[in-house]
Amino acid sequence: MVGRVRRTRRKRRPARMGGRMADEQKPPINVELIWESDLRFGARTDGHQLVIDGDGAVGMAPMQLVACGLAGCMAIDVVHILARGRQAVAGLGVRLAADRAQGPPAYYTRMRLHFVLKGDVPDEAVERALQLSRDKYCSVWHSLRRDIDLETTFEVVGA
Repeated sequence: MVGRVRRTRRKRRPARMGGRMADEQKPPINVELIWESDLRFGARTDGHQLVIDGDGAVGMAPMQLVACGLAGCMAIDVVHILARGRQAVAGLGVRLAADRAQGPPAYYTRMRLHFVLKGDVPDEAVERALQLSRDKYCSVWHSLRRDIDLETTFEVVGA
């Protein structure tokens, strides 16, 4: 089954609190960057590390990391929400395509995420999970510009 496209342009409004995911006080995030060479930096946080590369030769560029952060955040939310709803998710993949503004700063103007779920999951449950992620839980989405056009689509395939 294939789900509908949802477009969202956020309006400024206070964040709603509620539910277990929103009630926890989050610790501060600390990141250390060390210049390695050219436009390449080593990034470390909480024992994890990766390479950030402005040229994209040996690591992801910063805007690719932002896109990965959004896809990852929403995917985690969807899996968590569906699991709490006792839905039989056997797998999940996300494809993201994004458009950027011309010229500096080349911020995101449009982001399209397509979720492919495996398992016996009703469309209504997936739509609800995506809506909750967008509207309430996804910290990355709520940290981005308010005028980004976000589209989410999904399909559910057999396990």
